[in-house]
Amino acid sequence: MGGEDGGSGAPGAPGAGSDAAAVHAQDNTNRPPDITVNGPQLTAVTSPMSPRGATTPNPFSRKNTTLDLDDYFTGPRDIQKHSKWPIFLQMHGSILPKMIIPLMVIAAWATMFTVLHHKVAQMGISNILLTVLGFVVGLGLSFRSSTAYERYAEGRRYWAQLILTTQNLGRVIWIHASERDGEQGQKDLLAKLTALNLLVAFAVALKHKLRFEPYTCYEDISSLVNHLDTFAQAATRDEPDKAQKALKKPGLFKSTGEYLGISFAASNPRKTIKKATRPLGNLPLEILSYLASFTDELVQNGQLSIPMHQTLAYNNIAALNDVLTGTDRVLNTPLPIAYAIAISQITWVYILLLPFQLLLPLGWITIPGTVAAAYIILGILFIGREIENPFGTDVNDLPLESYCAQIAADMDVIASRRKPKNRDWIETIDNRVLWPLSNSGWQVWMHRGEARIREAVSHKLETNFEMKMELDHELAHHHHHHHHQKGETEKHVHKRHEASEV
Repeated sequence: MGGEDGGSGAPGAPGAGSDAAAVHAQDNTNRPPDITVNGPQLTAVTSPMSPRGATTPNPFSRKNTTLDLDDYFTGPRDIQKHSKWPIFLQMHGSILPKMIIPLMVIAAWATMFTVLHHKVAQMGISNILLTVLGFVVGLGLSFRSSTAYERYAEGRRYWAQLILTTQNLGRVIWIHASERDGEQGQKDLLAKLTALNLLVAFAVALKHKLRFEPYTCYEDISSLVNHLDTFAQAATRDEPDKAQKALKKPGLFKSTGEYLGISFAASNPRKTIKKATRPLGNLPLEILSYLASFTDELVQNGQLSIPMHQTLAYNNIAALNDVLTGTDRVLNTPLPIAYAIAISQITWVYILLLPFQLLLPLGWITIPGTVAAAYIILGILFIGREIENPFGTDVNDLPLESYCAQIAADMDVIASRRKPKNRDWIETIDNRVLWPLSNSGWQVWMHRGEARIREAVSHKLETNFEMKMELDHELAHHHHHHHHQKGETEKHVHKRHEASEV
């Protein structure tokens, strides 16, 4: 179960889906040379530790490029990176690039009327409107920001719930589901690994669904779902040209336009889905069906015999479904358009009326004054627009790639050890049962008899309490001694000072 490639030992490993593999031209470059793509069998396996070729990039990394500049203009922001710049000078994640063009327009607008005011006719008016309208604009902007942030926070909560649920399900599958004897046990082991891969596949499929990427040709998911019969897989196989088109990056003009926030350059995010001529299904939901049928078979085979574990498994599958519908709700319920348009228009009217009210008190300073005010007001408006959909690829959006990578790593952690037998970790010399009262290991206490153990347990609390009291007393004494010394030194200095004055 390799977190890097989403499962090295399971049927989802590269080379397992022979029919679909031929479609993914971009995948073939990433395949180790010793695996036959078209044949069902593996001709040679180098070692379990090298399931991918040296050329294969990590499918869960944010970008498979070394270029940092690329990273700088697109998101989501990598939280692991630490900037030494003071926060008000940081540009990565700032809203400033999207404000360059609006601020230039406002500067031109303010300049035009300031020049007319000074050269042609007096245009200044009383600034009473500033206070009257300012209050309304403030209310509108605070409503816009709070609703946008609420959606962002809710999106994060759902992904946290997803991580929790996958950890729970992973533990049920790995620890609570037993393996049968002989060759059947080996099959059970591979089946359990496949199920853990499905949990990773669910998270990755959800990420792609929330970004309107319906096909399975993306490298972080193709190897995880090759072996499943799903609508997305069939559509990818039957519409290879459309699937490959979805992989294409936008051109320089388009990406620059999007970076600067020019609405005419932004493409419809649902474009890929609209152009499909085959049903695309709902990949995360279909993966849940596979997980549910896997759990059913575990129960029928007697591998999940304790009713509580069965309940836990089914409840957590339902919890995954809850995440699927909840994130969909956040994505597809934006702020009602009437609010969005009205708040935007109110804000712009306020900014365009600013220069007339600043001309009399400020004169030529009106131009920078208007730009500064517009920067402050538009900044809050634009941030609301950017974080309204927290699942996209803006710098300020949630880092869904790193959440998927965390889930893959967590599944590896769970699967990296066999189910431990109590005897193996309890009955050891390193198990200091009564630490910190005693440094002795399990064997020593085993030979002391039950009465001694019970007596020691009852003394443990008192001994710990006494040790804490002694420590507190020592600290207090040390503190008092330190203050006393400081006081003596100050007195001494004061005396010397007086003596020198005399």
